[in-house]
Amino acid sequence: MITITDVTKSYGDETVLGPVTGQIAKGGVTSLVGPNGAGKSTLMTIIGRLLEPSEGSVTVGGLDVQAAKSRDLAQMMSILRQENHITARLTVRELVAFGRFPHSQGRLTDEDHRHVDLALDFLGLGPLAERFLDQLSGGQRQRAFVAMVLAQDTEYVLLDEPLNNLDMKHAVLMMRRLRDAADELGKTIVIIVHDINVAAAYSDRIIAMRDGTIAYSGTAAEIMRSDILSEVFDTPIEVHELAGRPIAVFDPMAQSVTHDAVRTDEESAVASV
Repeated sequence: MITITDVTKSYGDETVLGPVTGQIAKGGVTSLVGPNGAGKSTLMTIIGRLLEPSEGSVTVGGLDVQAAKSRDLAQMMSILRQENHITARLTVRELVAFGRFPHSQGRLTDEDHRHVDLALDFLGLGPLAERFLDQLSGGQRQRAFVAMVLAQDTEYVLLDEPLNNLDMKHAVLMMRRLRDAADELGKTIVIIVHDINVAAAYSDRIIAMRDGTIAYSGTAAEIMRSDILSEVFDTPIEVHELAGRPIAVFDPMAQSVTHDAVRTDEESAVASV
């Protein structure tokens, strides 16, 4: 379980996140959604110890993120940031092998090589394993970075916009693979996605953020409601059912939504993580 307690992040006099308090359940897929600037990436990077909170604390699997030893935390949790830049000329296999550093400290064992091969195969990168990163498309590179994170073989996996640069086919395949990692490998997958319909189709839980706070949290069925989505994204959204699944559609004929709309007590109850 990931536990977030009174976490804030401020730059000078401006608070960009928080206070945020809540929990992300162990197991399954949890999606963070919300408009640009909602605080999704800030919260994820704080959970992943890539950014220090101004106040508050985070524990992952019982480990205090700020106090834990780096190697202990890296064996428990892996994270992929939204932006990834590598200047060295590496092959796909070499990049994915970096994911084994917390276990091998750079000296790969047979077990490390096995995890690298599994991650490559898991994301269909076997034929590209010996190709250099600068010879790949943006989508292929994105898959390679996700494979690096999966090769780390941690219980908790945090992915900030893993669908970046992926076409529709590979976005679906990526989400299916992440779903498999949760269901078959027992991973706890936490992802940031912009497409609410993707989140609804593949997630066990959705956390909707707005203005640096958690606005709502619950199952896909609980979050996929016109009133909730319209408030969170500050734009008119209708939710329809297609093939038994809720689908969110932008409604250009509806009146504009104001963020100051009052929520009922029943709606507010959904907002606790």
